[in-house]
Amino acid sequence: MASLARKIIIDTDPGQDDAVAILLALASPEDLDVLGITAVAGNVPLDLTQKNARIICELAGKADVKVFAGCDRPLGRDLVTAEHVHGKTGLDGPDLADPKMPLQDQHAVDFIIDTLLAEPSGTVTLCPLGPLTNIATALQKAPDIAQRIQQIVLMGGAYFEVGNITPTAEFNIYVDPEAADITFKSGIDIVVMPLDVTHKALVTRARNDAFRDLGTPAGSAVAQMTDFFERFDKEKYGSAGAPLHDPCVTAYLIKPELFTGRHVNVEIETQSELTLGMTVADWWGVTDRAPNATFIGDLDADGFFALLAERIGRL
Repeated sequence: MASLARKIIIDTDPGQDDAVAILLALASPEDLDVLGITAVAGNVPLDLTQKNARIICELAGKADVKVFAGCDRPLGRDLVTAEHVHGKTGLDGPDLADPKMPLQDQHAVDFIIDTLLAEPSGTVTLCPLGPLTNIATALQKAPDIAQRIQQIVLMGGAYFEVGNITPTAEFNIYVDPEAADITFKSGIDIVVMPLDVTHKALVTRARNDAFRDLGTPAGSAVAQMTDFFERFDKEKYGSAGAPLHDPCVTAYLIKPELFTGRHVNVEIETQSELTLGMTVADWWGVTDRAPNATFIGDLDADGFFALLAERIGRL
């Protein structure tokens, strides 16, 4: 029988919350068929993001997943990183061994293009968890792939929650606003997980204890990772815990009914010094700009964490 699992490519800059998103995908083979993981520079530089992606695959017991290194800097800007949130390795918290599995020789952008051309049109979903540099580079290099992409489900942007790296910009979009602009103007079906929804996915003590109580290496590592980066968010937002941004992407692909949002127009600011990287979402429909993205605004947080604990408990 043909698999009903959705084919995805995870494009990522791990990051503790990226790690949880990848673990959720790898633990859910009946729902998600991970064709490959592509690394991009973002939270930390590329040499660490590609290494971290392989560490996470091994933590999940999935050393056969292919990991590719992509762009090491934004399209036209210097790289901005986020060690102040994620620690110097990007995965600070648990003590994780260096990976033994190999990095693939092929460039991530070429892997994305080749995969989209090889698989039946409209069957592959791209899941960007970091800056959109690899995605935009692929779209520039092979414009014909745009019509073959089933959907792009990404973590990035903010509207009501404004910004987390500047007063108006979310980190992933801010790092490479030109890449985001290309992606949002591509005509592809896009679903956005902005800070508006991810800030509702808070790891409270009870939710973190649920990961720890799994008693598995993956459960323990998730608990230690969220312990580490929640210190930053608690101090900054005064919130009850750390938001798990990126797992919203993989959770949406598995249980979209956990999320609600609106199909609206989203434009990326690339010119202004003041609001560079802002995702200007026409939430109230006050312009005549055509809707180009489903902008998620809310989630069932208890259902989200129940899914995470259940799936990560399998690893």
